[in-house]
Amino acid sequence: MELSEIYQNREFGPVKDFCPKVSFEIFPPKNGDISNLFEELRILKKYNPVLVSMTYGASGGLSRFTFEDIKSIRDLEFNLMPHFTCVSMLKNEIEKHITSIENLGIENILALRGDIPEYIDSQELDFSHANELVEFIQAKTTLSIGVAGYPEGHIESKNFHEDIKYLKKKIEAGGCAIFTQMFFDNDKLYKYIDSVRNTGMDCPIIAGIMPIRSLNQIEKMTSMARVTIPNKLKKMLEKFPNDTMKIGTEFAIEQCEDLINNQVNFLHFFTLNHSDQVSTILDNIM
Repeated sequence: MELSEIYQNREFGPVKDFCPKVSFEIFPPKNGDISNLFEELRILKKYNPVLVSMTYGASGGLSRFTFEDIKSIRDLEFNLMPHFTCVSMLKNEIEKHITSIENLGIENILALRGDIPEYIDSQELDFSHANELVEFIQAKTTLSIGVAGYPEGHIESKNFHEDIKYLKKKIEAGGCAIFTQMFFDNDKLYKYIDSVRNTGMDCPIIAGIMPIRSLNQIEKMTSMARVTIPNKLKKMLEKFPNDTMKIGTEFAIEQCEDLINNQVNFLHFFTLNHSDQVSTILDNIM
């Protein structure tokens, strides 16, 4: 099912009658063994995710998830959305990969620029920005294209308004759904949604939820992205460092409940290939 079909019903009734549409992100295990990931996915399947997104490597290719892996995960009857980055790849290589993805019967793709390696001159790339990749995919395939959104602005953007301008370019190029980066301050997302809508973009916005598992994890991720940690959450993590996962789970439950009460009805969970936290969160909000 394409993104436009999955996320077409943006209007809904009273909150008490509402059940969010959920999706999950997974990534290729470092050791290449996806058997444990299969078990985690089987547990998460009971929540009827509308899709499962699959990250690739920073180079854009099928770095660890092979085509056989994709076929095996599809056997679990998930609607898959591979990520695809364009840095370090030539147009003919990209066309080959996206055609192979389409030939697997996959209908959706998340188009990203990706991080540019330090050893590469960005001026020499076939694609410098994600909107160029979106336009290329739109012209070469029938894939439904999701794009990334940044509630606090991309870390490389000069300011928030510049980031919204680049987002609009991605949508105008063919993007039909916005999957946000993780955020922990819901007010940032509400402001972001208003800004997106005020520029005339009416495509669905899917909120990226990152359950905190460890201090190292969150420190690493927030150093690579523009993400605010609310003071209340920060103080709790500092005060009870041995309870990080419990605190992270409880915070995510409250965060999701607030989003639902404010009619944010699409939630995309970054699972980190674990089902435990996400299961606890969904058991509390669904």
